[in-house]
Amino acid sequence: MYHRLSSILFPIMSLLFIGAIYWGYQEHQEKNSILIKAENQYQRAFHDLTFHVEQLHQQLGTTLAVNSTSQSYHRKGLVNVWRLTSQAQNEINQLPLTLLPFNEAEDFLSRIANFAYKTAVRDLSKQPLTPDEFKTMKTLYANSEQISKELIGMQKEVLANNLRWMDVEIALASEKSNNDNTIIDGFKTVDKKVSQYPEINWGPSVSSMYQKRTIKMLGGKMVTAEDIKKLAAKFTKAPNAEIRVVENAKGTEYASYSATVNDGKNNKLQMDFTQKGGQLIWFMNSRDIGEKKIDLEKARASADAFLDEHGFSGMKAVSYDLHNNMGAFTYVSVQSGVLIYPDKLTVKVALDNGQTVGLQANDYVYEHRKRKLPSPIITKAEAKKALNPEMKVHKEQLALIDNDLGEEVLCYEYTGEINGSLYRIYINSESGLEESIEEMSPYDSKAASDK
Repeated sequence: MYHRLSSILFPIMSLLFIGAIYWGYQEHQEKNSILIKAENQYQRAFHDLTFHVEQLHQQLGTTLAVNSTSQSYHRKGLVNVWRLTSQAQNEINQLPLTLLPFNEAEDFLSRIANFAYKTAVRDLSKQPLTPDEFKTMKTLYANSEQISKELIGMQKEVLANNLRWMDVEIALASEKSNNDNTIIDGFKTVDKKVSQYPEINWGPSVSSMYQKRTIKMLGGKMVTAEDIKKLAAKFTKAPNAEIRVVENAKGTEYASYSATVNDGKNNKLQMDFTQKGGQLIWFMNSRDIGEKKIDLEKARASADAFLDEHGFSGMKAVSYDLHNNMGAFTYVSVQSGVLIYPDKLTVKVALDNGQTVGLQANDYVYEHRKRKLPSPIITKAEAKKALNPEMKVHKEQLALIDNDLGEEVLCYEYTGEINGSLYRIYINSESGLEESIEEMSPYDSKAASDK
């Protein structure tokens, strides 16, 4: 009996053993293949980063070398600076640096890119580079040389010592990440040097992009946690509910309050309020949403009613997005018939019963104010000449938008169809030039239609 079982089981076990060895070998080969591919990607990204930062330094130099009146070459040079900086940023994102402090260098490259882009897109024949902008470019030229030298030095060590990026990734993920690593130490050195650069005059258009919203920008008095409890109870119409309030960033200019309301129906309502003025920034009802039962029109009517009820008057829906049986309407304020796009908020409506389950009003809180609107210099008919003659215009109106320089400009907004797609095109009401163009969805068109 034993011999019979052995004669049957031995070949089977042998096959299974051989199969396990083969499977293990295949798994090992596949793992090695993935590691080699990742290593090659990291190496390529690092060497490309080094090359593009060196090219960035050279491009800043050649742009500064030409005559100060050479506007056409300045534009070409700045466009190339923007292109090279954008490529360098993309290559940084391909490296395993998420756990490594490299924020200062990334922020520095981001500011260079925005400075170059915003300077290049303006009409340099009418607004040539200013002495301050030339001074900024000279500073960037010197700083980029230092960064380039550091990266080239790292590159030489990587090549000479056959250093692997996979070791960097393992070191960063490990608790032993404090151990010496040439690549990690090199990037830390670059980031530290960038953080020690003196303040650079980036100009108002770039600086405004990095300006953080603080309580100093708001009106009204400072509120307490008890005040927030009352505001949360009034907003949710649940005065007897359990309300928990937490202060965020206490003692700083970014201080705010978060309120959590238990409505007694196993639903948690969450809200954020400004500490100054007690304005609602954000609201979410995290309940489960059932199958879609209401259409866009009913959802928009629900969102309109919600805004009116909670004091967000004078708003108009301009776009609509659908996700997980929830409709998100973007609203902008209206002043004297003009759409004010910087002053916007988003309302989320559950499509199972039309209940509003979310509000994002950060832009509204910081941008809502009465503006002194300029009068158009050109007529609608003149502005319309800038459109493609084949565009079938459905609607036209005035709108205030932020242009590429971060400035608010009054435009004629044309909504229309061309090549089978819907677009919004914004024509500057002063110059008659295109400021912006965006593709719309059919939902956007319906959401923004007049009621």
